[in-house]
Amino acid sequence: MSAPAKLISGGCLCGALRYEAEGDPLYMGHCYCADCQKASGSAFIPFMGFAASALRITGPSESFESPAFNGGVATRNSCPICNSLVFGGVVGESDSFTIYAGSLDDKSQFHPMIAIFNRNRPQWALLPPDVTVFDAMPPAG
Repeated sequence: MSAPAKLISGGCLCGALRYEAEGDPLYMGHCYCADCQKASGSAFIPFMGFAASALRITGPSESFESPAFNGGVATRNSCPICNSLVFGGVVGESDSFTIYAGSLDDKSQFHPMIAIFNRNRPQWALLPPDVTVFDAMPPAG
């Protein structure tokens, strides 16, 4: 008998926008880009990546699009009721999504492995131990 798949859940402040992800994240880290700083009101956004097939999103969401580093569009989604920032990606279109770790029900499930856009990291924002650091976006692959 196989063990049940790991379940990661979370949502917004008011509980209207929720998600469940099955299995381990594809990656976890901190993004220190200027856009994430503005979007979060902090020095970084802690994020976890999941394939679309592993993620189930329920409830209303409101999307905001801005230019992305790669020349495309970055889509961030928040709850239209409480305005909490919850995930990145386009529902029904994206093949992968970014969950913002601050929205996790169980924060102990987040273990950052990378730090991206370190060139924008404020000096007062300390890097977590044992992360691989990239000055910009790491190469795909």
